[in-house]
Amino acid sequence: MDYNLLTILGPTAAGKTRLSAQIANQFNGEILSADSRQVYIGMDIGTGKDIKDYTIDGIQVPYHLIDLISPKDEFSMFQFCKMFYDSFLEIKKRNKLPILAGGTGLFIHSILKNYSMQEVNFSGDRFDELLQKEINELIDILIRINSSLHNTTDLTDKKRVVKAILIAESRDKEFTLPTNINSFVIGVRVERSKIKENIKIRLKERLENGMIEEAQKLISEGITYEKLHFFGLEYKFLALYLSGELSYNDMQQKLYSAICEFAKKQMTWFRKMEKEEIKIHWIEGPDFYAAEKLIKENFSL
Repeated sequence: MDYNLLTILGPTAAGKTRLSAQIANQFNGEILSADSRQVYIGMDIGTGKDIKDYTIDGIQVPYHLIDLISPKDEFSMFQFCKMFYDSFLEIKKRNKLPILAGGTGLFIHSILKNYSMQEVNFSGDRFDELLQKEINELIDILIRINSSLHNTTDLTDKKRVVKAILIAESRDKEFTLPTNINSFVIGVRVERSKIKENIKIRLKERLENGMIEEAQKLISEGITYEKLHFFGLEYKFLALYLSGELSYNDMQQKLYSAICEFAKKQMTWFRKMEKEEIKIHWIEGPDFYAAEKLIKENFSL
């Protein structure tokens, strides 16, 4: 089969970043990050950017879709898909191997299944204009635009109705990847006990090496505690600690448990992808030689 993309996926703390960089270095590739939080500038330690891992034998492996926007701004899957496609084309033009690597299942799924999406502005004048109207009037507008509306839960909350209207009005801005993506997918599988151990070690290192200070800096730059909650995991629990709602020990324990649960949910998502007939070739741990063998057997490089 003629593949034009290599995907490396797996749960957090499985060693994907280093493995992806090793593969890119070996096979003349460039990495496209599939991480929903690493797009934000200044959110480095908490999101695990680990930029040093992209250097192999003194050579910097090119990477994309990291450090794109301010944490004050919103980043959508629509933006991710468009930026992915632009970077994908650039990499192909350089006759290099595009490697999609990360653990955000929805981002990976959007590329492998070629989602159709719409560009919607949820913070513009139109949003404010609609929000001034009564909910019954908004429901009438929505039903006029979308007469086949079935999701009645959209009609129970005013902001939801406004967002549904904006989505319906944005159909002419629909975006689908204008090329066929045919990806070979390698999954990094690690025993749950080992993942938990990796998470514990990594969390301790990050807390000792500036993760709290990183969150304090974000707050000093105008990022609210509420926005840190929105980013989840590390930033959510650091916000609770810095606002005095959790002690240091409670923060550390609750954060550790939350990351472990997140890793479990990631694997559930990947199993769901397999049920949708996305073939994942699993390797045990970040085994470069096992990945190298699979690539040589399946790619014409």
